[in-house]
Amino acid sequence: MTYQVILPAAGMGKRMGAGKNKLLLELNGMPVLIHTLRVFEEDEACSGIILAIHPQDEAVFKALLTRYNVTKVINLVPGGEERQHSIYNALKTVRSDGIILVHDAARPFIQKEQIHRLTKTAQETSAAIMGVPAKDTMKKIQNGVVVETVERSSLWAVQTPQAFRISLLRQAYEQAEKDSFLGTDDSSLVERLNHPVTMVEGNYDNIKLTTPEDLFFAEAILKKRGF
Repeated sequence: MTYQVILPAAGMGKRMGAGKNKLLLELNGMPVLIHTLRVFEEDEACSGIILAIHPQDEAVFKALLTRYNVTKVINLVPGGEERQHSIYNALKTVRSDGIILVHDAARPFIQKEQIHRLTKTAQETSAAIMGVPAKDTMKKIQNGVVVETVERSSLWAVQTPQAFRISLLRQAYEQAEKDSFLGTDDSSLVERLNHPVTMVEGNYDNIKLTTPEDLFFAEAILKKRGF
């Protein structure tokens, strides 16, 4: 079972405070972007990678792809003002049907076994996302005051990849554009079509690198994995 994957990589990573695209920061001597790309490059089920990038990063990204022998990137497309716009730009270049994944380029610790469980579920249901059960007590806040303790057993922290049948995701994006709707993730767009989305349990290591503190966790994960 093959799939394609879209990696939005056009963000400036302001919360990281690195002064450049956070995907160019190094972990264990290699850029975050390459750590993520290698997962898909080395997965025989991945038939192609589409990168949505900021134009100013194009030259350095192309140089990295050559340097690290990443061969599965089939397209570099310009990113948009929001993540959703970047993904839609990438999705417009896909002509086939089948399964497509959307994955945060700043999540370098996704593993092949998780990807395969997700794509299998998406093949069966047309829409599947990855996440983990919430660990902490969750409270709803208004104006800085607790108004409700939310029952935790039904709450999950959503990650990527998220996997969909291409025709379904395209329909969801077209409807969102028509309605001027900006969602928080791809699943939220599909949910608006009243299509069920299946949750696949992931791994707590699959963190998104967003703030400087996340780099310390990333180093610990690499150490745990023997790198």
